[in-house]
Amino acid sequence: MGRRTTQTGTEDAAKALPEIDAAPDGDQVEEPETGPLRRCLMTRERLPKEAMLRFVLSPDREVVPDLTARLPGRGMWLSARADVIERAASRGAFAKAARGAVHVPPDLRARIETGLHGRVRDLVGLARRAGQAVSGWQAALEWLQAGRAALLVQASDGSAAERARLVGLRQVPAVTPLTGEELGALFGRDRAVHVAVAPGKLALAIAAEAARLAGVAAAADSKGRAPEGNPPTAPP
Repeated sequence: MGRRTTQTGTEDAAKALPEIDAAPDGDQVEEPETGPLRRCLMTRERLPKEAMLRFVLSPDREVVPDLTARLPGRGMWLSARADVIERAASRGAFAKAARGAVHVPPDLRARIETGLHGRVRDLVGLARRAGQAVSGWQAALEWLQAGRAALLVQASDGSAAERARLVGLRQVPAVTPLTGEELGALFGRDRAVHVAVAPGKLALAIAAEAARLAGVAAAADSKGRAPEGNPPTAPP
């Protein structure tokens, strides 16, 4: 395995890489990274970039997840699904897209899952600090009743029946990307099960990242991170 990758080194390498759209059968079509949609290397589907994962190569040609899709240069895109990531790694999709040998870390999917988990946690914390999120059954219920909640973030290890009872028949999406202990830590508590998030870019971003995390973590059902409801689409 090559040396540890730094973001600066990754940016330098990415600048020299062409954007290649590689099909599993080896057909390659150059396609610029423009517009709101990206094509998956494996499925060939065009999807909103917020629902996908971008990858670049480090200086020593290691495949590196670019979860913020902000590294300069060209990238390789996959649908945010565990099976797609594993197929791409095992079938040489990255090497075909990069037109040469690459190193795919054996724990690539786990790295992505960890990174997305951290992004969700940071976004919920940011919403709390911005006054755009409240925790607790009563506070979340009040926001729901007042129409102030655009998203519910609920503990993955909380009672499914209790989570459903709070949502009721309200058309508010709910996601479960974090444990009660993790949510509690963000609100200065030992544990939190219900978090209501106000409408806005943070709610959209949390929903989008929770959906990506659920797709990537699909192979690890024991973590209980599948989303509930239909999260809104994140902004570009």
